Amino acid sequence: MSPQVQQHLAASAPIRRPIELRDTLRQMLAVLEDERHALAGLDVDVIMGCTLDKSALCGRLDTTAREAVDEECRGLLDAAKRLNEANRRVRNLIAANVAARLDAITGQQAIYRAHPAAVRIGRIR
Repeated sequence: MSPQVQQHLAASAPIRRPIELRDTLRQMLAVLEDERHALAGLDVDVIMGCTLDKSALCGRLDTTAREAVDEECRGLLDAAKRLNEANRRVRNLIAANVAARLDAITGQQAIYRAHPAAVRIGRIR
């Protein structure tokens, strides 16, 4: 876990003020940016570190009181959601690429994929 996240989580009292929530959300955005760069470079160690940091920050965000969410916090929340979604899509693309390469090596389709005959049965004519 990064030292910044550790320091922030050390004060693990519930988030009751907007300034505390903003700080936590800014840290989440920084971790998501780090994750984006790690995904681009396929740096597994950094990706795993980001996963741990995100989990810890989510635990901290779970303590947020409703009155702590102001307009600026909503903007930061929206930015974090968008960046997390973009990172999720990149992770899925990487996983699909790996699956396609493994399928090509083995000459078999993945077990969890639908067979073309099963797909045709479900279509409306």
